[in-house]
Amino acid sequence: MMFCKLEIFIPESHLKLLQETLRECDAGHIGSYDSCMSYSHVVGTWRPLEGTKPYSGTAGTISEEPEIKAEVTCRIDDIDEIIAAVKKIHPYEEPVINAIPLIRTGLQ
Repeated sequence: MMFCKLEIFIPESHLKLLQETLRECDAGHIGSYDSCMSYSHVVGTWRPLEGTKPYSGTAGTISEEPEIKAEVTCRIDDIDEIIAAVKKIHPYEEPVINAIPLIRTGLQ
């Protein structure tokens, strides 16, 4: 079985909703544990371009806001379903969700 790590950048206000969504998709299921996820506080920067409707910020101006970087391990076979579910609850117009293949985990 192949695994990947998702990195999801999201406002802290949406962290609990993200945790619930990931649990419903069985992301972060490691052995006899579920809801396994780590997160850290980061600062994100972006510049909305003309025609966008940003969650935060103004077109043409660089924004800098605190965010959460959540990391969770999941099966590669489930990645499309998980990303679609995260996008449904994510407040950003263009959420940053990185799927990184894992060569080896403690599960293998």
